[in-house]
Order: sequence, then structure tokens, then C-alpha cells
Amino acid sequence: MTDELAILGVECFGHHGVFDFERREGQVFLIDLVLGLDTSPAAASDDLSDTVDYGSLVAQVKASVERDPVDLIETLAQRIADVCLLDNRVQWVRVTVHKPDAPIDATFRDVALTITRRADA
Repeated sequence: MTDELAILGVECFGHHGVFDFERREGQVFLIDLVLGLDTSPAAASDDLSDTVDYGSLVAQVKASVERDPVDLIETLAQRIADVCLLDNRVQWVRVTVHKPDAPIDATFRDVALTITRRADA
């Protein structure tokens, strides 16, 4: 059995992008996480140590977004997935990276990339 823990809209400021001005000025990235895990041990014990501490996870994800720049949101999404999969209770993770201020010469609401990664892959 796999349950889903969702953490949506984590706001981070990073310097990712292929253009010099993106790296220089930076921009907001929004991160959505959905983790597949078995929450029944935590439900039975009512003990935080039996589940993913999403407060700590968000701090780790935020730090991974705000550190050294990459060109592509594909690379950034993989970095975030790797952080989430460090906890061996996480069976899979779905990461969405939103780049609402992407340098596109058109009116748009968002650019988003979603990836799914498994612990056994």
C-alpha cells in the first residue's frame, strides 16, 4: 500500500536558466512535491520519527533550489527528486518545478515541468 503526501507551492528563489540575466538577477521557482510512502507506521505510533518530516524535507528542497545554478528546470527537478528519495521510506516522488517568470515573449501564466522518480530506479 502506498499513501501520498503532497507539499504544494514551496517558494524558492534561484538563479537557474540559460540566459545570463536569469543567472544574474534570479527569479522565483515554485515547487510541488508528492511523495509515495506507507504512512501506517506513523498512524499507529503517532510518532514523527515513523514518517517523513516534511518540515525538514522542505528545508532541504529549498536549499537544493537556492544553491548552485543549473541551466535547465529538468536538471533542477532531478536534483529535487534525489533529495526526496534520500529517505528510504519514500517509494516514489513526483516533483513539479514551476517557473512563472520564464523569459517567454508572450503572455502566459506558468511554465511547469513534472517528473516522477522511483526509489528502485
